[in-house]
Amino acid sequence: MLIIGCGDIGRRIAHIAQRKGESVRALVRTAQSRSELQNLKIDVIQADLDDEIEALDVDDVRIVYLAPPPRKGTHEIRMKHLLKALTGNPETFLYLSTTGVYGDCNGQWVDESRPAAPRADRAMRRLDAEQQLISAAARHGWRYVIMRVAGIYGARRLPLQRIKERQPVLRADQAPFTNRIHEDDLAEITLGLLEKGGSGEIYNVTDGHPGTMSDYFMTVARYAGLPEPPEIDMRQAESEMSAGMMSYLRESRRISNRKMVDLLGEKLRYATLEDGLKAIFGRRLE
Repeated sequence: MLIIGCGDIGRRIAHIAQRKGESVRALVRTAQSRSELQNLKIDVIQADLDDEIEALDVDDVRIVYLAPPPRKGTHEIRMKHLLKALTGNPETFLYLSTTGVYGDCNGQWVDESRPAAPRADRAMRRLDAEQQLISAAARHGWRYVIMRVAGIYGARRLPLQRIKERQPVLRADQAPFTNRIHEDDLAEITLGLLEKGGSGEIYNVTDGHPGTMSDYFMTVARYAGLPEPPEIDMRQAESEMSAGMMSYLRESRRISNRKMVDLLGEKLRYATLEDGLKAIFGRRLE
């Protein structure tokens, strides 16, 4: 296995794969990441995908592409540089994309048949990467799988600082639907789709229990024992919240995970947000 961009999720995937006896390599950008991964007995290639890199033999290798896209623009040069460097035919190329490529769906349920219609630049970059992979796979006859992943949460991925700072949330009746997946479930699902995913198929990856963004912040606050954040309306949000946050608040969708669940046939460890938060904080709420 070759993991492109081996941060926290990549390390979880690598740990599971190693436990099953699979050899793992990783491509990372920084010397610090290289050192940390070498300590975990992972063979490391250090390269910066913002530039062209040396040829990389991936014949019969399972590629898991987790590297984030660039922070600006609508094109994904990192995927472009990686694809240009590859030689040989990978066994599978799995790309971790985002459900953001669906754009604003007005709170409707969304499955993989819905056409992509990204609005935010970050989602456009992800869709560009998907399309580059699809084109390369068609040219070379590669097996590939695309995962469109919802918001990832976990013990170190909670908005605790924002809640402590008493930053406001959008009023409940105006809040958009959002979707989530626990980091441990994501790692297991990635390996499951790498093994069982149909070639050329797209899978939504989420726990299947969408909620509003405001409810997410409120629920995290309650489990953390913190005061619930204040609520404001959309007009106030336009003047008080960052452009990045507003881009999320202007999109609403409920993502179906039925295709993924039907294929893998396994129950998620954390099927709901509350399941995940109970495990993180070690307690139930009355």
